Amino acid sequence: MQFPPGMVAVAVLCGLVAAAATTLSAVDARRRAGPHRQAYALLAAASGVVLLTLLLGVAVALSTTGHQGHAPDRRTGWAGVVAIGTAVGGLLFSAGLLRLPGVAATAAATARLALDGLVMAAAFWFVGWVLFSEPTRLLGDATPAACVPILLATVSAALTAGLALIVAFRAPSPRGRAAWLGAGATAVTCGGLGIATGLCQAGPGVALIGAGVLAAGLVAAASAARRLDATAQPALDLIRRDGAYAFVPMFAMAASAMYHLLQDGRFDALGIVAGSVEGFTLVARQYLTLHDVRGYARRLAEREAHFRELAHTDQLTALANRRGLLQALHRCAEAGAPCVLLGLDLDGFKHVNDMRGHDVGDAVLAEVGERLRANLRPGDVAARLGGDEFAVLMHGHPADADRVAERLLGVLGRAYDQPAGPIFLSVSIGVAGWAGEPDVELLLRHADLALRYAKQRGKNRIERYDATYDQLLRRRTTLEHELRGAIERDELRLAFQPVASLPSVRPVGAEALLRWRHPVLGNVGPDEFIPLAEECGMIAKLGAWVLHQACHQLSRWLADGHDVWVSVNVSPRELHAPEYVVQVAEALRAHRVPPQRLVLEVTEHAVATDLDELIRRLTALRATGVRIALDDFGAGYSSLGQLRRLPIDILKIDHGLVAEHEPVRPADGPAFAPMVDIVMRLGHQLGLEVIAEGVTTPTELAAVVAAGCRFGQGALFGWGVPAEHLEAMLEAATSPGARPAPAPAPAGPPASPPPRRLPTVPAPRPSEQGSAQVERGS
Repeated sequence: MQFPPGMVAVAVLCGLVAAAATTLSAVDARRRAGPHRQAYALLAAASGVVLLTLLLGVAVALSTTGHQGHAPDRRTGWAGVVAIGTAVGGLLFSAGLLRLPGVAATAAATARLALDGLVMAAAFWFVGWVLFSEPTRLLGDATPAACVPILLATVSAALTAGLALIVAFRAPSPRGRAAWLGAGATAVTCGGLGIATGLCQAGPGVALIGAGVLAAGLVAAASAARRLDATAQPALDLIRRDGAYAFVPMFAMAASAMYHLLQDGRFDALGIVAGSVEGFTLVARQYLTLHDVRGYARRLAEREAHFRELAHTDQLTALANRRGLLQALHRCAEAGAPCVLLGLDLDGFKHVNDMRGHDVGDAVLAEVGERLRANLRPGDVAARLGGDEFAVLMHGHPADADRVAERLLGVLGRAYDQPAGPIFLSVSIGVAGWAGEPDVELLLRHADLALRYAKQRGKNRIERYDATYDQLLRRRTTLEHELRGAIERDELRLAFQPVASLPSVRPVGAEALLRWRHPVLGNVGPDEFIPLAEECGMIAKLGAWVLHQACHQLSRWLADGHDVWVSVNVSPRELHAPEYVVQVAEALRAHRVPPQRLVLEVTEHAVATDLDELIRRLTALRATGVRIALDDFGAGYSSLGQLRRLPIDILKIDHGLVAEHEPVRPADGPAFAPMVDIVMRLGHQLGLEVIAEGVTTPTELAAVVAAGCRFGQGALFGWGVPAEHLEAMLEAATSPGARPAPAPAPAGPPASPPPRRLPTVPAPRPSEQGSAQVERGS
């Protein structure tokens, strides 16, 4: 059998090109890895099936050249094989397109794409059926007759074309490579349709043209697949343009059907089947869309409920947060039910975060939340308002709330076991109920006031709201506001309480006391505004003002020839400020005050905070030449071991030791105060001077004199007076006609007082740390 050379060349060229493209697809599939490797394997398998189909179809077409009139059944059989191969290849290409990177993330998304492709395919096939069937017959006499292989090939081509179009729209940007791949797959099935048509009735020329189109399609598909981005992600909007997918195909089918009817065409079984497939596919697609919308709405509702819960829940403790508590309060107010609000605050929690770290602090807060949940009644709401502040909303009678508050006071005060050791905390609780008509904001305010009052009264206690708290809060707020400008408005004054030499009762020193007279509020006591200044951070400013005013007045007295010293009280916060030593030295220099004439008084309470740090600060202060006095000694904080370590010069005996006990009256000696006597002996053994505070009666004076105390301070010698009054006392004591006042009660000689060259000024204690000796000049 002789084959035309041109046809043979075309056939060989098509086979070689198709084989090269198939090899390229196979190599690309082998080098791919990851979850999308299956897509490239399907494309390679499709290329292999189509290559075999091409070779078979070309071989059959060449073998029947010149014998078109012979063995039609045989040609139809081979056309059917080619059509089946084309259909299998088209299905494999379609499966590979659906699994491309970025096309579909889930099985549901893949089903939606497949249905969309089927909708487009049915529309393509129906429009083609209208165009190529009676009475249109677009190709005229060249229109192929009805043939099962051709019908199968057209269905395969329509399916592949429809799905390729959908994938091109679904693929992530840029869509060019996906579009080329879809176009190549469509060309492959169209080429298979051409081969089947040529074998069935049109001749080898059409078959070779189909082979050429098929080979070109394989090349396009292979080259496009190699350049696809394997990391592309599917679009989040899985149902975009669904209206267009449904509307455009239906419009095309309706328009073509109307045209077919207008041309006196008839619908046979194939047209009815195509229309039915389109309708059922659209129904199935819309059902999936509705199912997706319902699932999406359900997920939205679940997420909304979840986020609503998160918005009203504290993440650390799983208790309600402030928003959740407000919601519960508003529900309670709307119902008009009696309820009580407990405000809770952990005492000393900041120390846990500072010393143990925030991780341990969070663990303690979580444990607090568990203890609250375990000790509340059903229906009660526990909330964390922020930091270490909690609240409990209880329903029922206030008496029940009192019992629960007492239980919580004990439960939350138990040790919190941690890997580094147990942590002990206390809790302050404020209790408040509805005041008349339910008012959420007012209830919150009352509970907060009661809590603040509980903390001010010593912490670790329960306080129920009282109307007087409002007055206290308003006064406290007013005082804090006015105190910030008191210095600038010249409302502060210094009063000086004399320190007398015993037994002569001659003033030799003074303690500077801060006084505040407000033009509207009147005299504000230091026990009220000093703690307020410490809390609001103004104590450093007030302390600096007092230091400079005291040094200024002391310099004037010394310039006038008075033998006197002045003591100034120092708060623990000032003492621990790194710049305080510099401030003291600057004040001494600015006012030209000899350092030994200034005494800094530290309360015994400061010893209980941080002894080592206190020793470092006091040592630095003594290095400037000033003397240090330990005030309120005997109040119960310091021990004898601490006293030995402290770099101090003076002990000021607490007035409780002087006034609390009656003097002892031995049979063979004068009456004396035993506690004062003990402190005197201790002070002298440590090289300290001793000053008795709170001497108010002649009997107390006689007792401290009998104990050997050389200096006294108290109401008996004078209250805090203005500077000019104390100056008058100093001048009266040093006038030529002045005589030393005898002790009010007879007493024997002092009990071995240490010798002093200048008895009117307490001498500094020798420093064991190597600080310079302070000169006791006149």
